[in-house]
This record gives sequence, C-alpha cells and structure tokens, in this order.
Amino acid sequence: MKMTILSRSSAVMICVVAVASCTASPPLESTSSAPTGAAEEAVLEPQVAAQAEKPAKPSQPIRSDFWFDGSPQQGGLVVARAPTGVDSVKLDGQSLPVTPDGFFLMGFNRDAEKAANLSWAADGAQPSRMLAVRPGKWKIERVNVSRRGNAKTSAEFNRRRAPELAQINAARAEQNDSGGWRQEFIWPVKGRLSGFFGAQRIYRGTPGGYHTGLDIAAPNGTSIVAPADGVITLSAKKPFTREGYLLMIDHGMGLNSAFVHCSQLLVNKGDVVKQGQVVARVGRTGSATGPHLHWSMKWNAARVDPLLLLPPQ
Repeated sequence: MKMTILSRSSAVMICVVAVASCTASPPLESTSSAPTGAAEEAVLEPQVAAQAEKPAKPSQPIRSDFWFDGSPQQGGLVVARAPTGVDSVKLDGQSLPVTPDGFFLMGFNRDAEKAANLSWAADGAQPSRMLAVRPGKWKIERVNVSRRGNAKTSAEFNRRRAPELAQINAARAEQNDSGGWRQEFIWPVKGRLSGFFGAQRIYRGTPGGYHTGLDIAAPNGTSIVAPADGVITLSAKKPFTREGYLLMIDHGMGLNSAFVHCSQLLVNKGDVVKQGQVVARVGRTGSATGPHLHWSMKWNAARVDPLLLLPPQ
C-alpha cells in the first residue's frame, strides 16, 4: 500500500482563472479665465480611482469519478478519492472515514476474496461497483510431515497471554487523527530480509499459520525509526511472552504498525512521533531466536504487507 497528500503518487489539478481589472482614468483638468492681467489658475479635479474588482476565488474542479492510487491486491493498501459530493463510502459493507477533500483508505487482507464491493451515497442514491482484487504472491512451503502441536498451550501461558492480547486489541482499536497514512513510508530499519509476510507451511495438506509480518535482520541495538507519522498506542513496559518489548503506532485511518522483539523502547504511549524519528532498538526479546525487527501492519481487521509500501532498499 504506495494510500500523504499525497505521500503516494497523486494527480495535480490546475485551474486558470482570468481576472478582470479596471485601470483608473487620468486626472481631469479644467481652466477658467481670469480678468486681464490676472494669473491663469489651473484647477485639477480630484482623481477618482476605480475600485479594482477582486479576483474571483478559483473554484475546485468537479471530480466525476473515483481515483485510486494503485489497484487492490491481497495484503495491499489503496489510497482513494471519492467524486465531489460523496462523503459516505463503504467497502464490503464497512463504513470508511472520508477526509474533507474526499480521500479515504482501503486495505485488503492476506486472504481477501477475489472481488470487493465499493458503495457510496450520492444524490439520494446508493450506487456501487465491484473491485477486482489481485492475488498475492506468497512463499508457500509444502512439507511431508505432520504438523506439531503448539507447546505453548499450558494454563500458565494462557493466564499470562490473556492480558497481553487485551492490550494489543485495545491499542489497535484506537482511532487517532494522524496523517501518517498519507505519506510515502520509509524503512524503519535496513538489513537482510529474513522473513516475508504471508509465507506459510502446508503440513501434509494441512495449512499452518502464515507469517504475519516482515522480518528485517539487523545487529542488536540498531535504531528503529517511525516509517510514517503517528501516535504511540502501546509501549510495553515489560516484555510480552511472544512479542517481547512491543511498540505500536497508529498512522490514522485504521492503519497501525507493530514493532516486535525490540531490545529497547524510546517513546511512551500517547507520544506523537514523526517519520524518521528513532522510536526503538532492534532486539531478540520474546520468541525471537536472533536479533531482528518483526514489523506487522493491520488496517482495521485486515493484515497487510509492509513490503508493499516501501521503496527498494
């Protein structure tokens, strides 16, 4: 997703307005005759300056159709703009916030259906159109072994895990007024890509869970920067069982980032952060086996691929 604006590519609309102007007339001169021998006196009429007309305020071009920055695909994001007069938009029945200038954000889950229904309200009608959703290209590994059970299912693990999940869900539910979603995202850290969003193993025909983020291997303590503006919604004071030290950023419009396995968090919940600001450091806390950043993103309930938002390293 590449939905500031625009942080992503945008159309530029130019209005040229002809402005009428009035030029003041030159001063009028009148003369009068005086008696013989008297000096002639010229009397100037006061100049009346015509009031120049104020330039007309340029009118905004009428948008007659939707505009999309890219095409929908599984795991992707699309910044869109609605036609003039449309302020209510839904994607598959889900209401989407629309900015005063008509922009909104759409996200598509890793396993999204092949088509999505975009509907809107205009002039008392509720038209709609179907959007084709391109399939993602995921790394699928088929292994001829049975899937092992999850060892982390003990009562003690579940007791500890429940409050952690509650904090994560509460952080993702926050809706902050941030414009980070409109920016061109940058790499939070650069390094070797050691894990890809959507990768999955199939155990003798039984699918395992897919990888929910992008893994970037980097030395322990490497600085992690905010990929876009946002508001900190979670800064774990103690390491979580799986995520370790976890940091979450709300970029606005339902889009959020989670930085997992950090060694140190440098910002607190409620902080407003700017793109490029150092917010954490790479680590191997939680369930990590080596130092790296696991970066996951969600748009509302849909998991999306961070790599689709980034320029080449």
